[in-house]
Amino acid sequence: MWEGLQPRLSAAKDVGAEAPPTSGPVRSYTASVSARPLPLFPLNTVLLPGARLPLRIFEPRYLDLVRDCTRSDSGFGVCLILEGQEVGEPALPAALGCEARIVDFASTDDGLLGITVQGARRFHVLQTRVRDNGLIMADVEWRGGSPTTRIRPEHELMAQLLARLLDRAGVDCSKPELEDADWVGWRLAEWLPLTCVERQALLVEDDAHQRLQRLLEHLPRFQAA
Repeated sequence: MWEGLQPRLSAAKDVGAEAPPTSGPVRSYTASVSARPLPLFPLNTVLLPGARLPLRIFEPRYLDLVRDCTRSDSGFGVCLILEGQEVGEPALPAALGCEARIVDFASTDDGLLGITVQGARRFHVLQTRVRDNGLIMADVEWRGGSPTTRIRPEHELMAQLLARLLDRAGVDCSKPELEDADWVGWRLAEWLPLTCVERQALLVEDDAHQRLQRLLEHLPRFQAA
């Protein structure tokens, strides 16, 4: 039924150069306020927990950010741009984003710094200020995920679909992972060809089962004709 659906492959985004855009049940999650400001990296894409994103860095403010994060073994925040551009004047970021942890470095063919980041904790921006170099700093509230919970029977189709997508891409996954509603939801949000607005709505959702339900409602448009 899903023969026309292909895995989504990430491509490096130029950071510092223009890039194309991209009342329910009670929700349970934990939250804590960050002890120190989090540097923000507004992008025309949505980083999700557990997802990897390659970036090419050349703006001075972001080169400084990478240096500081490396020295302190800390992360930075990736937020979807609501207004503005990735380059030049500070853009207006979405209020909810995802912490990015640097997991790899490389030198690109054109001599730029390349990094790969992995999404970690979600956060909600409480207030922001802009440094002299244009880097946005934010006080944030960390948003934890729902407690690990088994996928519900009505969403087992989603786990089967994810298993097929990952198998086609040569990515291994375990049976416990495919039974974890939170993990299945984040990975489908990463691999399905969703818009940035759709991914942002999933990032905002605190409940793993509601996130899977939203994804289930997207599936009809991916069916092969």
